[in-house]
Amino acid sequence: MFIRMIAKAFLRQWKKMAMIAFTIALGASLATAMLSVMLDVGDKVNQELKAYGANINVVPKDASVISSLYEVGDENISGAYLREDELGKIKTIFWAFNIADYAPFVTAQAVLDSGSEVAVKGTWFNHHMELPTGEELDAGVMSMRSWWEITEGEWLDEQKVEGTGYAMVGTDVAKREGIHAGDTIHLKGSKSELDVKVSGIFDSGGDEDGEIFVPLDAVQELAGLDGKVDRIEVSALTTPDNELAEKAAKDPSSLSVSQYETWYCTAYVSSICYQIEEVITDSVASPVRQVADSEGQILDKTQMLMILITILSLIGAALGICNLVTASVMERSQEIGLMKAIGAHNASITGLVLTEIFCTALIGTAVGFLAGIGFAQIIGHSVFQSAISIRPMVVPIVIVLVAIVTLLGCIPAIRMLQGLRPTEVLHGR
Repeated sequence: MFIRMIAKAFLRQWKKMAMIAFTIALGASLATAMLSVMLDVGDKVNQELKAYGANINVVPKDASVISSLYEVGDENISGAYLREDELGKIKTIFWAFNIADYAPFVTAQAVLDSGSEVAVKGTWFNHHMELPTGEELDAGVMSMRSWWEITEGEWLDEQKVEGTGYAMVGTDVAKREGIHAGDTIHLKGSKSELDVKVSGIFDSGGDEDGEIFVPLDAVQELAGLDGKVDRIEVSALTTPDNELAEKAAKDPSSLSVSQYETWYCTAYVSSICYQIEEVITDSVASPVRQVADSEGQILDKTQMLMILITILSLIGAALGICNLVTASVMERSQEIGLMKAIGAHNASITGLVLTEIFCTALIGTAVGFLAGIGFAQIIGHSVFQSAISIRPMVVPIVIVLVAIVTLLGCIPAIRMLQGLRPTEVLHGR
């Protein structure tokens, strides 16, 4: 009998039930899409921000001490170096898969044929290397300086050219010396001289426009710094800092054993810096605060926006359900009054109505969840140019949220249902 009554209710009020299912589907689809994006947005935002530079700077310990004492930039300190043969170890730390890219730098002064002195930086452009783990890696400034505008020529491709005789020249140097892509320039360093062909002219919009960039080996040869680098820029995917990360950044030894394990096994920028220091001899790794802090703030605001949209969509769904269920109860008031007149209790009638609504909600949730997955992929491809991973935990979260919203939307109608008096309803009052 119970099932027959539910079936008849669906047949008689199929339009309202369809509207209820549609309303729930809209709420469920938005909740699914926003939750899926929110749970996956951390890596996506970090990947996008990697295009704007490194978030970790690694320098020799001696250079870091001098920098702290005399408040000078690390790159302006000479005489302290890191070992080039240890660069591959960065990809062996616990959070190796979070290291998106990195590049070493060594700076020397060189004299051009015109007699003017210019800073020459040696680095990797798209350097191919074999890691201690047996893996292979392409790393360098080609991806870490993606905002550079190549005004003439093209990027220096280390994998297509042989030797160290190529360079990229900043626009300020190029204008001052009349250098163009394809020209050959002579560099005279403190230990040797080198002729390099200009692969491209770049505009960085900063101080780097007054410098010349060449392969790492070239500067090491010019300055007699074989196997040495000044600093390493690292681009890593990180988790926004919290109180634990801030405490650990000041003094890791102040953490308890459980706190240390949690911190070490979480991709905080401070824990990644600590692990880099463990594998690079006499180094100090520190976050580039403007980049690291921006990542956390942007991520927090993005996730807050997703949560707000989810809440508003569910509130809208609850209001829609409230109106539709109330209208349904009003239309069926005589039926409900008759049921009460022949002995039905409020609890049984309430159970009947809720069963009808929740069966409808189940259909709406299924449709909405599938639509939400589609919306999430649209957002992922249009904003991040990649697919959104659907986490299994989204399913129970959406089901619980829809159940709560449906129940809240039914409360006014249930209260009205329980207040109906058979005598008044059956007499049309």
